[in-house]
Amino acid sequence: MSVEVDLLLQEAKESIEAAQNYRSELQQRLHGLNQARKQIRGSSGQARDALRRHFAELQTAAARLLTERLDVLLSEVDLVEAESVKPLDECQSLIEHGVSQADELLREGEAALRCGLGEKEDQLGRFTKKALHIHLDSLPEVPALVDVPSISAQLDDSVLVLLRERVPRHGSVSSYPPVQIEELQERPGAVLVRWCKVDDDFAAAEYRVQYRLSSSGGSQYEEAYVGRDSEFLVLNLDPHKDYLFRVCARAEGRTEWSPWSISQVGFTTLEPHVWSPGSDGFILSSRKNIALRNDSSQTRCPVIYSHTPTHYCGQTLTFKILAAGQPDRSDGLGVSLDNDRGAGSLQRDQAVCISTNGAVFVNGKEMTNQLPSISVGSCVTFDMEPVHLLPNNNNLNDGFKLRVTIGSGNREVVFDWQLESAGDRLYFGCCFVHTGWKVLVF
Repeated sequence: MSVEVDLLLQEAKESIEAAQNYRSELQQRLHGLNQARKQIRGSSGQARDALRRHFAELQTAAARLLTERLDVLLSEVDLVEAESVKPLDECQSLIEHGVSQADELLREGEAALRCGLGEKEDQLGRFTKKALHIHLDSLPEVPALVDVPSISAQLDDSVLVLLRERVPRHGSVSSYPPVQIEELQERPGAVLVRWCKVDDDFAAAEYRVQYRLSSSGGSQYEEAYVGRDSEFLVLNLDPHKDYLFRVCARAEGRTEWSPWSISQVGFTTLEPHVWSPGSDGFILSSRKNIALRNDSSQTRCPVIYSHTPTHYCGQTLTFKILAAGQPDRSDGLGVSLDNDRGAGSLQRDQAVCISTNGAVFVNGKEMTNQLPSISVGSCVTFDMEPVHLLPNNNNLNDGFKLRVTIGSGNREVVFDWQLESAGDRLYFGCCFVHTGWKVLVF
């Protein structure tokens, strides 16, 4: 086979491979278009259903409220009518009784006038006496029309005007939600959710984050966060499981929430930070991420470490104080290269920690810089990055350091931590002299 044929064959193979790649890329784009079309169709159907349902509920509620108000007003008319007619009915009964008496008196008078001369005197005498007894000059008072209630209904167009003003502005249709999830970062047993505004004209007062298992179908979302921050760490997630996250916002001066963002899938492959069970002087929560210092310890300042070295460089380790006991200078929150329980403190070699009074210890030595004292609600963070130094030919271990940043309150200290040996995974731990301290780690 000639060289030219070999070249043509090679070009043909490359062309076939390029065509296959091209077709694969186009098929992926077709799939993306189908997904986009599905999202548009699906969200449009949901929007229609939401609109119909909302306005049907409004119509039902408005009809019920109007009917209830009409019934109340009609009852008021009935009551006023009954109270107003009652004295007229009493007056009518009195007049009708007087008319009956007058008719009877007239019949007796006419009979007395027609009787014979022998009976006339007696008949006229009785008639006259009866007429005097009836008081023919006493007449009941009939109220004038101006003194009688004239019932009317006072109605105006204020409600109709309000409806005409508000209904045309009620509800809206938007193509995009005002906020979208920007990033999902895995953390040990958690996912850090970050979001941002995509509508510059939307003035957000607070945000709301929800999540659920992706495999749970149409199950309800769980509330994770409501507040003004633009990121939140969702804790207590199972590793290697997909979760759906979504976020919405509420504008300044409004009560209703915006439409939800497009749900994003997030997961963590990192095992959660947990305390070591069975540690002397501490009891743990069911998830083992909360440690409570109790009074069962036989030592003055027991230390509890993580179950395994799960803190990696490049991650942020956070201790949150859920309850506080009496502080002591020997207390500590920090990280170490090992989990030497016999050391009896974190203020030792191959460990860095912060005491409850804010003092920072590196390899057992106190730094001159100090952080705020630790109390209930305090969050202490540890961030570490390797420092790349030139190797020392005399002692290679002298060249391994970690740059440590400890934050507490609104302050932080930064320093280089010299280690005897290289290690990319660290234990975390805490120790307290007095009982009552409760620490969440994440």
